[in-house]
Amino acid sequence: MYPYFKKKFIIPAVASGLLFVGASFKEDFFEIAKQIEIFTTLFKAVNTNYVDETNPGDLMDKAIKSMLASLDPYTVYFNEQDVVNFKINNTGEYTGIGALISRKKDRLIVREPYKNYPADKAGLKAGDEIIQIGDVMIADFKDDASQLLKGTKNTKIQIKYLRQGKTNTTELVLDEVDIKSVPFYGKIDAKTGYIVLAHFSRKASLEVKEALEKLKADGATQIVLDLRGNPGGLLNEAIDICNLFVPKNEVIVTTKSRIEKHNNTYKTTKEPVDTEIPLAILVNGRSASASEIVSGALQDLDRAVILGSRSFGKGLVQRSVDLTYGTQLKVTISRYYTPSGRCIQALDYAHKDKNGVAQKTDAKNFNAFKTRKGRTVYDGGGVLPDIELDETKMSPITSALLKNDGIFDYATTYYYKNPNLGDKIPVLTDADYVSFKQYLKTNKITFDTETEIALKNTLAAAKTEKIDETIAPEYQQLLAALEKSETTLLDKNQKEIRNLIQEELIKRYQYQEGLYQFYLKNNSEIKKAVSVLNNQTEYKTILKM
Repeated sequence: MYPYFKKKFIIPAVASGLLFVGASFKEDFFEIAKQIEIFTTLFKAVNTNYVDETNPGDLMDKAIKSMLASLDPYTVYFNEQDVVNFKINNTGEYTGIGALISRKKDRLIVREPYKNYPADKAGLKAGDEIIQIGDVMIADFKDDASQLLKGTKNTKIQIKYLRQGKTNTTELVLDEVDIKSVPFYGKIDAKTGYIVLAHFSRKASLEVKEALEKLKADGATQIVLDLRGNPGGLLNEAIDICNLFVPKNEVIVTTKSRIEKHNNTYKTTKEPVDTEIPLAILVNGRSASASEIVSGALQDLDRAVILGSRSFGKGLVQRSVDLTYGTQLKVTISRYYTPSGRCIQALDYAHKDKNGVAQKTDAKNFNAFKTRKGRTVYDGGGVLPDIELDETKMSPITSALLKNDGIFDYATTYYYKNPNLGDKIPVLTDADYVSFKQYLKTNKITFDTETEIALKNTLAAAKTEKIDETIAPEYQQLLAALEKSETTLLDKNQKEIRNLIQEELIKRYQYQEGLYQFYLKNNSEIKKAVSVLNNQTEYKTILKM
């Protein structure tokens, strides 16, 4: 979250704040000056004496980012190019190719082309590997290659890409891209509206408001708001979205810091759209930050029933600070607290284990709080839904398949083996699932579970000590047992995995819009949300209405 603070012209408060900061800084001034001097002389000595030519900018970039990484993952330094990307994430607008792209080692992979944007118009598909942009070979380009695909509108870019082992060429014509915070909304049934909120950019509250008003005009008398997988964004947008459903002057979130000026209480400031319409909110383990402000606040105010699985647990607030030469620092300045007074931060970055890993708050140490109508809620580990749904929780084997692209790569293979489905929804058969398991085995896709990694490390150590031949039979036995257990897990979690494969396939044939249309009729979490909304007795009982 990146809150924008209003200036306060209350001189005594500002003065006392400055005195506090000044005194604190003075106490640390000698130590700060000492460390800066040490670093400056070291940096100069390395660049002057190192055997090979160095890149001072690259060295400093890595040094700063490594230093900040020791604090928490949200306090980060943005160089000039990072600042551009940061603005894109906040506004959702940029000039580019309109596709989600990822880099894994030296490979640049198209993850998802957005419908009717340049990548889609040029014929790029999910799974394509871009190997050359203009005259630049991706394998030789160590910087952020996606920057080569940005520029002014109507710029033409020649690219080469691999598809199913064959090299192809195409021309991309850059255009303005507007990534919607609300990529989809529609009617689930005659009276239930459905709104997907994907992230909190500067237009998020406006887009949710427009969707809500259009759904109400179309006859919706109850709403499902889907925050699953939403990583968050702007704090003020989260407050304004809550404001659509609660009255003016309601406290939505409070921020607390060791620095007085960062302590703030944020209230709704506008007239709401509808304070009575029944509301169900879906969250999961990837719903974070601003998503947790919306779900946590509306839960505390007894305004919505929350369904799904415990949210991510990011209760830290960041603020952007402009630095010199167009660079920027995003620094954690405070913790946020929901209306009941709970902080849902899951990891304690101030206390890390011997490996430098932040520890989760133990459930037995969670503190109890009360919602407005007296329901008990807890802090310390994300927003716990009023109704927990097992289907929103992900098994370790499924998480591994997403991380290692087992599902993504299989979907690519399936798509080119079945190119003529058209508008038909791909249905994964039992034979297809057997084919999927064989695909994983044939392509030697590893799951990298803790056990698997430990086993590989043991063999590596044995090779170093030259005893690998001695333990080879036992190693192979353990490896075979591990592979057998993984096969068992693939069968045990078949329903969950098949659903994810089908969802990936729907995006291949029908884009995101097709997936959301599929959700309206088939997603079990949405069905449960509708069921709760339809059962007003259950809905009112949960909210103590």
